[in-house]
Amino acid sequence: MSDDLKDRSDLRSHAERLDADDRLADKRKAFVLDDTVYLDGNSLGALPAHVPARVADVIERQWGELRIRSWDESGWWSAPERIGDRIAPLVGAAPGQIVVGDSTSVNIFKALIAAVRMARDTDGGAPDGGRDEILVDATTFPTDGYIAQSAARLTGCRVVPLAPAEVPAALGPRTAAVLLNHADYRTGRLHDLPGLTAAVHAAGALAVWDLCHTAGALPVGLDEHGVGLAVGCTYKYLNGGPGSPAYLYVRAGLQERFDSPLPGWNSHAEPFGMRPGFEAADGVTRGRVGTPDILSMLALEAALDVWDGVSVAEVRAKSLALTDFFLRCVRAYVPEGLVQPLTPEAHDERGSQVALRCAEAGDVMQRLIARGIVGDFRAPDVLRFGFTPLYVSFADAERAARVLAETLTA
Repeated sequence: MSDDLKDRSDLRSHAERLDADDRLADKRKAFVLDDTVYLDGNSLGALPAHVPARVADVIERQWGELRIRSWDESGWWSAPERIGDRIAPLVGAAPGQIVVGDSTSVNIFKALIAAVRMARDTDGGAPDGGRDEILVDATTFPTDGYIAQSAARLTGCRVVPLAPAEVPAALGPRTAAVLLNHADYRTGRLHDLPGLTAAVHAAGALAVWDLCHTAGALPVGLDEHGVGLAVGCTYKYLNGGPGSPAYLYVRAGLQERFDSPLPGWNSHAEPFGMRPGFEAADGVTRGRVGTPDILSMLALEAALDVWDGVSVAEVRAKSLALTDFFLRCVRAYVPEGLVQPLTPEAHDERGSQVALRCAEAGDVMQRLIARGIVGDFRAPDVLRFGFTPLYVSFADAERAARVLAETLTA
């Protein structure tokens, strides 16, 4: 047997042993999967198998039979806070600090403008020369940048784009808010949430964290690290379904000062009072706006059941083991020079995806998908492979690397 064939056989055997020892392996049965290797859960999580029946009940019984009574009898009205409390332990938050609803973009808008307002209130207002800068992760997902530009126009601020590592040196008395991604959506690089949060707060500003690419894949520690504001989507590692509602975290100590730029009847202290003047509700409820999107929200609530009995620390351990093993297989199978890993090797700098620079990456990904390896492509030359620990196996990782090598050398 050649060294190459022996190495491949060893890797396959090693994958089998790792899967046999995987304490999360049984969770795979809770999802609707097929023979493909699904490595795109960092864009859209797989469907938990029990969700269709739960959604059918919402449609047929709660809506079809109970109709408007379901706002009370089926708990529709309290769903945004109730589901927020289900998400809270997955991001390291105590109950009463997360409200579910709207999109990530809308929640970033709320949080960012509220952050500017709170920072200025601390300084006694916004006189000339006051806090008029919003620092933004220059590598951020484009929408975050668009929202920041709009928030800046509305608050009289200017946007300063820079790399997350440059933030501490750029902070000063003019800084009002800082918008950061916990993980880079292209490379999977994990940024220093504890250190950056502390630096921003020490400068008298507020950080707004985008958790879209980390919640459900690794411990976030919002309360532990003193984060003030955070937002995230629920359709990636939380498996809530396409376009499932996002969430907004407002630390308990900031809730009385949280001044939403989108006050709505759902965030009013007396939502059915129908008074012309606005009075914000107590607590995180003031982060609501209008009528909740009940169908998708309750699908998300059902999807969160897969987390029952699961430790986020255990998920993180498997995530790192999966990405380590995948990178090992890529190095063993793919001829040198055909791909370049962009995801950091260091565990404390890595999220739950592996990004590889590759010539003609878009075409390569289409050929991989045709062979049952589903990842995605980011222009101009990045292959992304997302590893969702609840349902991705080590055999999946080995097969993906092997088929990638075969595709690149065909």
